[in-house]
Amino acid sequence: MFAKDIIKHARELMADLAAHRWERSPKGGIILPRSKLRFEGKYTHSVNGQDEQVDYNLIPTEGLNHILGVALYSTSKINTWYVAPFSGNVTPGAGWTAANFASTATEITSTTDGFVETTRQAWTPAAPASGAISNTASKAQLTVAMSSGNLTVYGLGLLSNSTRGSTSGVLASASRFATARVLSNTDVWSVGYEVEASST
Repeated sequence: MFAKDIIKHARELMADLAAHRWERSPKGGIILPRSKLRFEGKYTHSVNGQDEQVDYNLIPTEGLNHILGVALYSTSKINTWYVAPFSGNVTPGAGWTAANFASTATEITSTTDGFVETTRQAWTPAAPASGAISNTASKAQLTVAMSSGNLTVYGLGLLSNSTRGSTSGVLASASRFATARVLSNTDVWSVGYEVEASST
């Protein structure tokens, strides 16, 4: 049903986005009132298998355009997406892009005072079902490396380029946590991300 609604309203969706005829949902997603479609995403993350936290995201305009371009136009599909933690005490905005993410959000790129992984870690989702897609069965893992003190993480982004600090590609999602994560040396941080789409 949802896929049929997308196809049925393809031109209307593109026109509404271009004309900014959409609303933010209370959870940071997007609602297209005329076509009655809703997209929302959330991150679930835990430290050493404990203290799971759920934070909803904002899907920026760049991410929305890419999703619609792949589904309804001729934009090439991106096969792998990557999670990118940031240390900036900032709130994502619709104008965030892959080009400005690293500097605006202060992406964590150090392997000695950050995470040991040399690249952004892959988001590996299962096939979509019931209007949702997620990697909860295979969460991304990041291992903290600190020469001293703790690491404070304020949020996450989901990008198409694996290079830490890269300014190329597409930003699909960004979230500022309700409560910042304070991580210690050798902690293993597990990150899941889910997008849910519905039509009413």
